[in-house]
Amino acid sequence: MNLEKVIFGFFVLLAATLNFGFVYGDIDDLLHHNVYELFAAVVVSLVATVLKFGDRTQIGAVHLATSLVADLQLIAAAIVWTYATHASAGGLTPHALASVVSLAVGALLANLVSVVMLVAETLSFQRR
Repeated sequence: MNLEKVIFGFFVLLAATLNFGFVYGDIDDLLHHNVYELFAAVVVSLVATVLKFGDRTQIGAVHLATSLVADLQLIAAAIVWTYATHASAGGLTPHALASVVSLAVGALLANLVSVVMLVAETLSFQRR
């Protein structure tokens, strides 16, 4: 068993599951979306991105691209949440929360692509 691949797979899957946990629920209901879960999703996604930098293969480049997309969208979601909470006169309105969740759903799609690629890569490795 390759410990590096275990750690890589762990962070890829954890990023996807944390992202899913954040977006699950009514899009504009604050009770369904926890700011700490968004923070955890951002941090774990950034860690997963760092782990993808060492791979010099074509699939590694696509892994990195999907991770960068997820990072960008999660960071944008965190910025919108922070702006709405601390700088906006209206506070975190259902409209602002819907924007945050929509950005996080985009990141979830990128994370799911990464997970599918990881599984496909693992299955093709078993056949060799």
